[in-house]
Amino acid sequence: MNYRHLYYFWIVGKEGGFARAANRLGVAVQTVSAQVRALERQLGHELLKPDGRGVVLTDAGQRALIRADEIFQLGKVLQDEVAQIASRPVMRFSVGLSDGLSKLAAHALLQPVLEENGLRLLCHEGELEALLAELVQHRLDVVLASQPAPPNINLRLLSDRVGTSQIDWFGVRQWVTRQQQEAFPANLATLPVLLPTRHSMLRLSLDQWFESRAIKPNIVGEFEDSALMAVFGAKGMGIFPASRLGASDWDLLPQLRRLGECLGVQEDIYAIRHRRSDAHPLLQRVIRASQLASGKGGSC
Repeated sequence: MNYRHLYYFWIVGKEGGFARAANRLGVAVQTVSAQVRALERQLGHELLKPDGRGVVLTDAGQRALIRADEIFQLGKVLQDEVAQIASRPVMRFSVGLSDGLSKLAAHALLQPVLEENGLRLLCHEGELEALLAELVQHRLDVVLASQPAPPNINLRLLSDRVGTSQIDWFGVRQWVTRQQQEAFPANLATLPVLLPTRHSMLRLSLDQWFESRAIKPNIVGEFEDSALMAVFGAKGMGIFPASRLGASDWDLLPQLRRLGECLGVQEDIYAIRHRRSDAHPLLQRVIRASQLASGKGGSC
């Protein structure tokens, strides 16, 4: 459909005649008439009929006018919304999340900036090495990881520790009974256990924890993505470790129960940024909030 033809018909219908429509549009009456006739040929129905010295809408024309009203009112709404969005300041914040990092912990750390007006948060997940390459090329503002950046002078990266959290074990009611809680942690040798893969810093700490307690865990699954591990745990596949940071979000998975505390094991979270560029203002807010929460802070 030619919307120019429809627009001319709409104006005729609103103005009540060709002459008034032509005057409003600033064109000749013959031009308006030709546009309307072209629309009628497209639709295959007469929309206007003579009435004395003027015209009136046919039944089909009345229906067409109602729809034209809706179309052109929607066009006005579109213009207003586009203008509003274009005039609104947008604060882009590109965050890389290393795949072994607790996603609920990451959400808790980013909480201080999530209410920012005009925020456009872009989250990228991947292996730390690949994310650091993106950071060096200024495609990311920060990388959140469970370890600081490697000591490579050529990369010129700064690492701020923005979180330290105790690790707990969780599972569904099937695996977390009072009897099982009392038998913890020795029962990790018999209960089905989900763990992060071996490239994770948390996995290294957990392996040392198991060894110090002479526990050979009954591993039934290993995951690079902590969020995926939590989903499989919530579906009953097994017991899994998770950061206490972000525990307020565990209501997203209400079927989970706490089995016990992984004493001596904690997860550190680092915000890694490029040394040459000024820290993103939202990143500065995240770092300040973490320092206030811990009472200390610093870069390495």
